[in-house]
Amino acid sequence: MRTMKLTNYSLSESGYDGLTEILKGYKYDSVVLVGGKRALNAVSSKIRKELENSDININGEFIYGKECTDENIEKLMEKDEIKNADVIFAIGGGKSIDTCKALAKFLNKPCISFPTICSNCSSSTSVAVVYNEDGSLKRYETVEAPVHNFIEIETIVNAPYEYFWAGIGDGLSKQSEVLFSSRGEDLDYIAKMGISIAKSCDYPFFEYGEKALEDFKNNKITRAVTEIVIDICINTGYTSNLTDQEDYYYNSSLAHAFYNASTSVKREGTYLHGQVVSFGTLVLKAYDEDSKGLEKFAKFNKKLSLPVTLSDIGLKIEDLDIMMPKVVATQEWQVSKDKLSEDKFIEAVKKADEFGKTLK
Repeated sequence: MRTMKLTNYSLSESGYDGLTEILKGYKYDSVVLVGGKRALNAVSSKIRKELENSDININGEFIYGKECTDENIEKLMEKDEIKNADVIFAIGGGKSIDTCKALAKFLNKPCISFPTICSNCSSSTSVAVVYNEDGSLKRYETVEAPVHNFIEIETIVNAPYEYFWAGIGDGLSKQSEVLFSSRGEDLDYIAKMGISIAKSCDYPFFEYGEKALEDFKNNKITRAVTEIVIDICINTGYTSNLTDQEDYYYNSSLAHAFYNASTSVKREGTYLHGQVVSFGTLVLKAYDEDSKGLEKFAKFNKKLSLPVTLSDIGLKIEDLDIMMPKVVATQEWQVSKDKLSEDKFIEAVKKADEFGKTLK
C-alpha cells in the first residue's frame, strides 16, 4: 500500500495559540525543544507560555550545533531528555530543522517544526540535507516530514533580513527545476499533484517578492510577507514531498546540483544556500536554452540584489574544474531521465555569468 503524508500547518501573526489542543490531538504528553541558540531565544518563551497551564511536560532544551552533521545528530541521540520525549520540537532554520528530522528518524519519533527564519522549505519536507564537518555536502537523508508546522510571522519578520532574502532565491528554483526534471515523463497521480502545486510557486515571488523585502526591512507583518512565507514554507515544501518518491525524483535539478557542488569550493565570505541556488536557476535556464526565462529571472534577481554573476557568489570560471566532478555526482544529475551533458552545463554557467555581467 502506498501512503502519502503531508505536513499539517498552523499560521499565526504572533504566538502559538492552539498549540496545547493540537498536541493533545496527536496524543503527545511530553516534548523536547531542539534548535539554534538564537532560535530558542526567540520562541522558547512563547512555546512555554502556551503550554504552562497544560499537563504537557517540556523535558528540556538543547542547542543542535551549527551544521546538520552526523556528529551533531549522534550527540543529541545520547540525551535522555530527547529519548524520553513523545515528540521533538524542531526550532530554527533549515540546518536546525533538518538535524531534528534526522534525529527523529533515528530515534523513531515524530517531530514538529517551528521555523524562526524563512530561508527554505525544510519545515515541511521529508528530506534532511546532511553536511560534512567542513561544510561540504555529505548526503540527502530521507526522513518523515514534520507532522505539523507552526508558522509564526512575528518571529520570522524579526529575524535577520538575509535569510528571508535567500529564501526567495531558493524558492524561485522550485517551479523551474520540477518542470525541467519531469518534462516528458509518464507521471502518476502523486507527481501530477506535486507539479500542479509547483506551477503555483513562481507567481507569489514575482508578484510580492520586492514589496515583501521592503516590508521585512521594516519588520512589518503584511500580506506580501505572508504570501512569501507560505510559498516558501508550504507550497515549495509540499511540492518537494510529492515529487520525491521511491521511483522518481523531480524535486530539484541543475540549480541545486550547482549549489551542492559549490560547497566543495573554498572561498572567502559566506554564501547562503538560497543565494547560490538563485544563480543556479540562471544556469538551469541557460542549459535549457530558455533565453526569455534567463532574462526574466536574471533581471528579477538583479532587482532583489540576488546573484547574477559567479563573482556575486565568490566563484570563478576556473572553479568549475573543482565543481564538475561534484556536479555529476549529485543526486540531481544521477537520477535525471535525460542524459545530461557536462560540456553543455559548463557552457550554461558561462552563458548565465555573461548575461549577468550585462546587467551590472
